[in-house]
Amino acid sequence: MRILTGKYKGRALKMPKGIRPTQDKVRKALFDILMDVEGLNFLELFAGSGAVGLEAVSRGAKGAVLVESSRDCQLAIKDNMEHLKVDNVIVYPQDVFRAVEHLNKSQKKFDIIFLDPPYHKEKAVEQEGPQSAEDTLTLSKKTLQLLGCCDILAPNGFVIVEHFKRDPLPEDIAGFVLIKRASYGDTFLSFYGLGEQKTVA
Repeated sequence: MRILTGKYKGRALKMPKGIRPTQDKVRKALFDILMDVEGLNFLELFAGSGAVGLEAVSRGAKGAVLVESSRDCQLAIKDNMEHLKVDNVIVYPQDVFRAVEHLNKSQKKFDIIFLDPPYHKEKAVEQEGPQSAEDTLTLSKKTLQLLGCCDILAPNGFVIVEHFKRDPLPEDIAGFVLIKRASYGDTFLSFYGLGEQKTVA
């Protein structure tokens, strides 16, 4: 996996074992929809390798905060940051829910919040039954509900959830309103804003 464009275009990223990274085509589509992230503050939850947040920085984001609880993923993020020589990325090596609460207490604000909780592939859902899909859906919903209780999204910002096609998310949740949904094979990107917010391109 590599940075797709911007300052670090073409630079390879280390991928920790056992994770499902955001595919290049989905990452490209995400930033094609967002268009210009220059000067924005970016938060990536369930960061994995940090590829999405680092892509944002490469494209001119003011800075990025990456939240990841897995030790292996934290080491991969550290290696990727050192490889790219970035100085405007902060890693929170802790559980997403604790990190969000800490960011809220610190009165941090983000223009873009991206979350990609672990979710089952279609085959796994078929084998393990609907409860497995419900478990991962709950993680996405719980995170959105937590974000709705906190005040870390800038007024015109977006919360973006990457999720499995069989894990539908509501159009209205915790004060967020769905403003766009895009599909890429089995993967959906759902864009939420605060209340009555304009649709993204």
